[in-house]
Amino acid sequence: MPTVVQRLYQACNESFPSSSAATAVPSPRAIHRVRSVLDTIKPVDVGFNEELLEDDYDYGFSQSSLQRVPHSPVVDHWEEPITYLHIYECDRFSIGIFCLPMSAVIPFHDHPRMTVFSKLLFGSMHIKAYDWVYPMDAETNPLQVRLAKLKIDNDFTAPCDTTILYPTSGGNIHSFQAVTPCAVLDVLVPPYSDTAGRSCTYYCDYPYASLPDDENTVPDVDSDQGYAWLEETEKPDDFIVEGAQYKGPLVEA
Repeated sequence: MPTVVQRLYQACNESFPSSSAATAVPSPRAIHRVRSVLDTIKPVDVGFNEELLEDDYDYGFSQSSLQRVPHSPVVDHWEEPITYLHIYECDRFSIGIFCLPMSAVIPFHDHPRMTVFSKLLFGSMHIKAYDWVYPMDAETNPLQVRLAKLKIDNDFTAPCDTTILYPTSGGNIHSFQAVTPCAVLDVLVPPYSDTAGRSCTYYCDYPYASLPDDENTVPDVDSDQGYAWLEETEKPDDFIVEGAQYKGPLVEA
């Protein structure tokens, strides 16, 4: 019987058979197939030690992502690195796991022309996400402040359902903050690619009321609640993701 990871690979491989299929918004059938596999994945299915996960103490992640490391209470900056466990990648999709120590932050970033499935494996995470109010103009200054609509601003605790963001909806620009040590499995369809015009862009968010506006800025609303300004920024110097060894079942492509 194939492992859950192998079934996830097969679901992605068959649902996104070509690059053109991967760059289009997936069909409801493809979404359902991939999500149904992700919803069944448990930490032990991807190599995490069950005894570590049952420990009541806070912990960070060593380079292997499995070794227990004592961690202090929530602080302004995390001591352990954010790590990424690579499982599989092709030009159509990628599968991998981000491991975040307590208080770690993945800053606001976008997913151009991408659909992303995220499955929180364990721990608690705060997710804040926006979608653009207006489509991107090809002539828009890339550093221009743009108006965005808040879509998600909640804590999530595993086990929980898989979340999905789309190219123009579902919170395409998001940030993660680890409330506790946590890990999230991401499926990117398709993955980032500078040559294909899918570069990752980082943003800072500002309250809507902090910048001047005109009467046409926010359509058909009586309040500025739920809106913010996002400004493109360089990748933060303190945002570092280190590669770590994935120790779960391998994919047979």
